[in-house]
Amino acid sequence: MAGTVLLREVNKKMRSPFLIAGLSAALTWFGISVQAQPARPANAVAETGKTAAPPVSGLSAERLKRLDRLLEKYVDENRVAGAVALVLRDGNPVYRRAVGWSDKEAGRKMKMDTIFRIASQTKAITSAAILALVEEGKVGIAEPVSDFIPTFAKTTVAVKGDAGVTMVPAKRPITIADLLTHTAGISYGTDPAVAALYEAKGLGPAAGNGWYTADKTEPICETMERLGTLPFVAQPGEAYVYGYNIDILGCVVEKASGMALDQFVRTRITEPLGMKDTAFFLPAEQRDRLAAVYSSTADGTIARAPEGSKGQGHYVDGPRKSFAGGAGLLSTAADYARFLETIRRGGALGGVRILGPRAVELMTTNQIGQLHSTAGLGFGFGFETVDRYGAKGMAGVGSFGWGGAYGTTYEVDRPGRLVVVLMIQLMPNHTDIEPKFYNLVYQALVN
Repeated sequence: MAGTVLLREVNKKMRSPFLIAGLSAALTWFGISVQAQPARPANAVAETGKTAAPPVSGLSAERLKRLDRLLEKYVDENRVAGAVALVLRDGNPVYRRAVGWSDKEAGRKMKMDTIFRIASQTKAITSAAILALVEEGKVGIAEPVSDFIPTFAKTTVAVKGDAGVTMVPAKRPITIADLLTHTAGISYGTDPAVAALYEAKGLGPAAGNGWYTADKTEPICETMERLGTLPFVAQPGEAYVYGYNIDILGCVVEKASGMALDQFVRTRITEPLGMKDTAFFLPAEQRDRLAAVYSSTADGTIARAPEGSKGQGHYVDGPRKSFAGGAGLLSTAADYARFLETIRRGGALGGVRILGPRAVELMTTNQIGQLHSTAGLGFGFGFETVDRYGAKGMAGVGSFGWGGAYGTTYEVDRPGRLVVVLMIQLMPNHTDIEPKFYNLVYQALVN
């Protein structure tokens, strides 16, 4: 009602359809109801929101149509089952598209509010939780993780040599900063040098693809305490090694806050921001909103992924005990875009602040030099960063992003004032949809 009255007054005074269109989009995004005709499916398998951007958005409506054709092509060629794409400019939706199927076998079409397994996109949210605790003085960036998990007090490193693998002591303690930047030397335990040891402890090869814990019947801290007794694969601070780092930080959140990770994330991040569809597990009555997982096959087409840890997972019917800060969340395109817009704006959105601007800068600024890449990409306390134009296609310098094992991906382009989210469920994903999708978003940016 408030949105309708405000638009009526603007219309009386300004008579500008462009202003009204832009204001309507903004009011809808921030939760104010605006009277409008409901969106209609564009075809048998697609749901379209505002595909054509208003001229004031700075994106070409004609050029954005190329995105429609790209997404439909991948569905028509059976290379993805379906996708949801969302692009924000200055916080307003300028491209919204749901195409294909959420579950082909069940005949469920993809919708804008379909829920996805976001795997490693969880990491940025957990990193934000850690920095919120840093801002409260409960965690120190340079603090040893052993202050919270004692088994990390004396860690070891597996070193490969001519005589085989030997275990040597770590040169120094692993810190919170090491974990935030994936420079602690901790992998997912699937390296041949340590795989058998990890598997014996219920990690690495025993945990799906290494990162998966949704089927575990123990709290995440029990798993991470056991991890601290195992050898790692590089010395702290000497290499970028992608692995259990942020899962460890999920346990640190629990120890420092006195809350389970799901409760901290819900009360400090998702509920305040209105991210109502973001959680570690899905209520049984909402199972039909969860997209099915598919896999790329040898010929490039898709097949439905199996049940279990390497496929559909245990996000509905699992034990609901393990809250994995590195790979456990479910979300929608709109929810995750809202989180990213909060970060883009320096930690606050809609009158809610989850972080201060200086903490956000730590997340979005390269903290590790060339350890992550020698080609212009860095890594901050939560995101991969673009430090050179051309290092990641057309993403501008200062952009940041990441993705997840099920095929979801995102980029925040600060120079372009864009938040870009693409959601699919494809593991393994052998397509090239991600770089092509980003290229078509950027080519539409004309102002």
